[in-house]
Amino acid sequence: MQYSSQFLSRKIVFIAACMSVSACLQIFAEHFIYWSTHLLDEFWRLWTGHWVHVGWIHYLLNMIAFACLPFIFPHAKVWHFVALLLLLPPAISLSFYYFLADIDAYAGLSGVLHGAYVAVACVHLLYKKERGFAALVLLLILSKLIWENTVGSLGTAELIGSPVLVEAHLLGVIWGVIFALAYIIWAYCIDPH
Repeated sequence: MQYSSQFLSRKIVFIAACMSVSACLQIFAEHFIYWSTHLLDEFWRLWTGHWVHVGWIHYLLNMIAFACLPFIFPHAKVWHFVALLLLLPPAISLSFYYFLADIDAYAGLSGVLHGAYVAVACVHLLYKKERGFAALVLLLILSKLIWENTVGSLGTAELIGSPVLVEAHLLGVIWGVIFALAYIIWAYCIDPH
């Protein structure tokens, strides 16, 4: 019981810290958003561009999705989320920079969230009891990507007051799968049983 309450409190502190940092960055968003022209000179934008938002409603929506993630997958530890939050933002930002050069500016955590949900769900496919739920999460994310890339995301764009960059969601999913596979291979090499 003590382990589970300690585990729970670590997750709550982690979520509160991330939400606080994101809110602080939001106040000076112009210094932290992804700007392709400043990206390599102001390298912090590789990470911070994903933690600022186009407005407070956008911030709130992403933070709600972020706060749910650590609690719906029981085997994920705080260090797993920290690793994803360190790896996914620069991977997505550099993908914008090198492969989608027409994207000048970006703000928001949704690409990272898509990647984190997919990465954690892919790893949870290995756990028999969580396999069904993890598959459902992956199916829902795939359905969302198909919807956004065919029908569009007009309702969300109206709600946050800015166009939704669905490419960020797709890149997040791609990088999430890559990082999940790397983690699975690494974990298997350490303990092949």
